[in-house]
Amino acid sequence: MASEMNDKNDKRGRLENSISKAGNMSGQNQNNPSPGRRKVLKALAGLPVVGLLGLQVLRKTNYDNKHSLQRQLVDELGLSDLMSSVKPVTASEGETLRIGIAGFGVRGGQLAASLGFMEKSEFDKKSAAGSLDAHISQGNLNVAITGICDVFDLHAERGIAVAQHDIFTGGEIAKKHPVKRYMTFHDMLADKNIDAVIISTPDHHHAWMTTDAAKAGKHIYTEKAIIRREEEIEPLYKAVKSSNKVFQAGHQYPQNSVFQQAKEILDRGMLGDVSHLETTTNRNSEEGAWIRHLDSNGKPKPGDKKSIDWKQWLGNSSYVPFSTQRYYSWARYFDYDTGLYGQLFSHEYDAMNQLLGIGIPDTVVATGGQYYYTDFGDIPDVLHTNFEFPDKGYTLTYSANLTSSKFRPRSIYGKDAWMAVGGDLTVTPDGRSEKYGDMIKRGLVNPSAPMIEIKRGALTASAVDAVSSASTRYYEDRGLVSTNIGGRIWDVNHLHLKEWIDCIRNGGTPSANIEKAYEVGVTIAMADISYREKCRTKWDPVQRKIIRL
Repeated sequence: MASEMNDKNDKRGRLENSISKAGNMSGQNQNNPSPGRRKVLKALAGLPVVGLLGLQVLRKTNYDNKHSLQRQLVDELGLSDLMSSVKPVTASEGETLRIGIAGFGVRGGQLAASLGFMEKSEFDKKSAAGSLDAHISQGNLNVAITGICDVFDLHAERGIAVAQHDIFTGGEIAKKHPVKRYMTFHDMLADKNIDAVIISTPDHHHAWMTTDAAKAGKHIYTEKAIIRREEEIEPLYKAVKSSNKVFQAGHQYPQNSVFQQAKEILDRGMLGDVSHLETTTNRNSEEGAWIRHLDSNGKPKPGDKKSIDWKQWLGNSSYVPFSTQRYYSWARYFDYDTGLYGQLFSHEYDAMNQLLGIGIPDTVVATGGQYYYTDFGDIPDVLHTNFEFPDKGYTLTYSANLTSSKFRPRSIYGKDAWMAVGGDLTVTPDGRSEKYGDMIKRGLVNPSAPMIEIKRGALTASAVDAVSSASTRYYEDRGLVSTNIGGRIWDVNHLHLKEWIDCIRNGGTPSANIEKAYEVGVTIAMADISYREKCRTKWDPVQRKIIRL
């Protein structure tokens, strides 16, 4: 028993999370302590925890028995076993899985790193800097990258170099399973030495590649968004459903421990009846607005008609002359993407759908415009979209702005409390809540401050790569980069790929499965049509089609 208590005390010493009621009641003098003043106490004795994720409470200064008040608050909130909702990370075991990657730009490289592969020069650099431990500690997924398909010679060459060096065996995997470049995606699909494919191309290729990969009998990991236009969703869905292969969309937020705790809080009804959901995007840089064809010195990035197969890159989109601006900044053009919807809202909607099971909205209406970046493509800089769910009794709004970096969290509003959830999580009681009314009167919770607060924990250079770019910081704040599980920082992309791989080996259904991906795909199509065609859209669940109103 003494050993158990010491272990718990050691864990509590590393806790980053808190259930809290902060500071003074509104209007009290900060310099004059009063019965309403709260002070932070240590975590509960005996409270179940998972690694860094623990609980702390605040109390009035006039209470002598700290543990009695702590237990009272946790018991009344029903949180004594909240931490058990976090899934532990287990080892991934099984025969080597041979993976082909289509599209080895920035995202393809990131996913390869999450699988445990990097160029030898990069490996040596990180090894010298002492920053490899975090990558290696994620665990060997026992996969080989045996195929690279990219229309740009430079990217394909980099992909080959990365695939030849895994960080766990120093390239022994590649010696047993050599990598090959494929000039077309269909050549890759025809190779029986590839078991699964990762599709990380520009969005206008996602649907047909996913559909053809399913027909070819490959397991599939497709980056968001899975479609660009509404007519692509049904053929893709039917192909994947009939393939009996494992499909995972690139929506990694469910792997975040904060997401798992948020879902537990919602499932317990702690917010009361939910009335409104709100998701947002705020970014304020050219890079964050996908204007990426110039390097840091303002010079065009590499690539020309000799090194890029432009016809293949265009695919089924309309022909235009070769352009490095379109090649690198493709997300700004409706010819190749849905802009904010496909790039960012896709994550936001999947998060809400995974948390609440909202499905496909009844109607959607979008407004906005391209007001600032008028010389680059045709996607809007400001976008506001309303999604209605009359059968569920609530709405969802998406508000996006590419010329402001003000942080706005995902928010879920209930009759008794509201939750903000991203990399961190807070639950704040409503001042008129019936559920928490008595606790508010007794001073156990404060409607002007969170009663539950879960922090992601401090990131360190040795744990993850430096969060430097505006885009990376944005994704980190949304909970899409890293998470704390078991007292360690994990790459959520690694965990998402691991879930897909584990389901391939052992059976089961991944979190971003084809049903969830279909719901997100239809919703994005409804919003995209509403904005581009200036109409209201409605979903017909019987005919499975979008109606313009």
